[in-house]
Amino acid sequence: MPVTGDVKAVDASQPGDSQVQVYAVAPRDGATPNEVVDGFLESMTSDDSDFRTTRKYLTREASSSWKPSAVTSVLAKAPNRSERPVHEGDRSTTEVSYTLTGEKVATVDEQNAYQPLAPTDYSRTLHLVRQNGPDGKQWRIDIVPDGLVLGQSDFKRLYRSVNKFYFATGRSEAKSTLVADPVYIRNRTDPVTGMDTVTQAVRSLLRGPTDWLRPVVKSRFPAGTALRKDVTSLTPDDRNVLKVPLNKKADGAGQRSCRMMASQVLFTLRELTSARVEQVELQRSDGSPLCVLGADQAEEYAPDGSSGGPDSQYFVDAKGHVQRIPGSTKGSGDPEPVAGPFGTGPVRVSAVGVARDEQLAAALSQHDDALYVAPVTEDGELPPPAVTSKAGSAKDRLTAPSWDGRGDLWVADRDPDNSRLLRLAGGAGKPQEVTVPSLGDSRIKALRLSSDGVRIALLLTQDGHTTLKIGRIERHGPQDEQQVSVVDLRQAAPQLADVTAISWSGGSRLVVVGKEEGGVQQVRYVQADGSTPSSGVLPGVNQVLAIAAADDEQLPLMADTLGDGIVKLLPGDNWQTVLKQGSALVYPG
Repeated sequence: MPVTGDVKAVDASQPGDSQVQVYAVAPRDGATPNEVVDGFLESMTSDDSDFRTTRKYLTREASSSWKPSAVTSVLAKAPNRSERPVHEGDRSTTEVSYTLTGEKVATVDEQNAYQPLAPTDYSRTLHLVRQNGPDGKQWRIDIVPDGLVLGQSDFKRLYRSVNKFYFATGRSEAKSTLVADPVYIRNRTDPVTGMDTVTQAVRSLLRGPTDWLRPVVKSRFPAGTALRKDVTSLTPDDRNVLKVPLNKKADGAGQRSCRMMASQVLFTLRELTSARVEQVELQRSDGSPLCVLGADQAEEYAPDGSSGGPDSQYFVDAKGHVQRIPGSTKGSGDPEPVAGPFGTGPVRVSAVGVARDEQLAAALSQHDDALYVAPVTEDGELPPPAVTSKAGSAKDRLTAPSWDGRGDLWVADRDPDNSRLLRLAGGAGKPQEVTVPSLGDSRIKALRLSSDGVRIALLLTQDGHTTLKIGRIERHGPQDEQQVSVVDLRQAAPQLADVTAISWSGGSRLVVVGKEEGGVQQVRYVQADGSTPSSGVLPGVNQVLAIAAADDEQLPLMADTLGDGIVKLLPGDNWQTVLKQGSALVYPG
């Protein structure tokens, strides 16, 4: 305990160290209604087992019916309560109501899925009654909404983001790759289940993907698979082997399916445990081994780009030709022209997108009215344009192209008279128009495809503002006649009034350049579910026009700026100039 220094009040919802732990305190004898309500709200921010102490603020009936895990409402600050001047000595009052208010910015549902919201008014009622207790009359809450209500600082202290992994649908088993599905779980022990963080993550994985991602992914765990009863702690042994006891639903799984199941567990826990899990052993209901999979063997199913992906960078030089910076973890190799028409040909280009296997590239003409596709590994003539735009102004023509992890090329025509989102399967053939049912009056300004090919990030312009939304890509029908649509658009950065540049940075994270209402330009990370990591804000850099990040988070973040040319940011470093001349730098994808 400190013995010197100033004394100051500490609020339970004050931003601070994530290691701070709040302990629930039961209501004192003769507590006033104000004290009961305040104690209940503070107790919700604790790790109290099964919220036993928290429930002491409720009547017996309310305690048995209250479901704290139903939904978590995240407010910008801790909830405010209305003032009710009830005096301790006033025995004539037998009931009183309080209104909890605040600005709700997100919710977390029973699936642990995070849903960001444009700031909206939050208002809920707590009703208290004076009832008989062991030591006389006492105030208790008899009407309480299900779920928890937390300020943002408490939420970030209590919860952490974890990526669960499922397999993308519509791909052959030989090409099966994992897709990240972000959820939020308790940082330490979950008060409701008593599970530690590792066990919570595995339990959430077994329960299946979140509703938003479910239509485009699948789990290899048989339906109904769960942890064996009474399992609340999963800990790697001294050889970093994690044994996962399953119920009878998984007993009959074949070896191939079991290995795929084990890979889901390995990748889910990769960033969660302090000691890396080197091997997973899935066990049958009787405790016998079902299968064993090592971390190196799981790489067969690694998410696209997560291990050993391309690390070269490409940009457009001052003459409108495409150059390549050879693979380097520091982004400082000597640029060289690519082979083919984009490197030395007669056409001047304004933007480029390179396929993830680095064989093909797509480039926009100088005035953004034509899109060409050509190899960058061998010489050849410039082919006819694959897509053209007839819009009168360059800002209304084609967006910079982007490639997904399946080898498909995407571009949008911003023509006000013929706005459309287009996909070229394998980067060739006739462009197919992709429907976006929930687009409304918005227009696509820019797009970037995730490496897994099941999500698309769109910059949408409406009413003078540009916002970031993530859409789910659904494919139906055989490959040669596939119908593709982008559905269920959701806000990914509601706190930013205007977003000017985006890039995927890993399986479920984006780097975003934008401004808050009345603020200045900033560069920050956001999760694909719309949440913001605690360390999301990056060092400032002036007048960013475009941003580029790799799926490998160890590679530098690159930015195209108005005054300093192309700059880079290595982990733990400051921005440094790479090229004074050049623009439109991208990683493959």
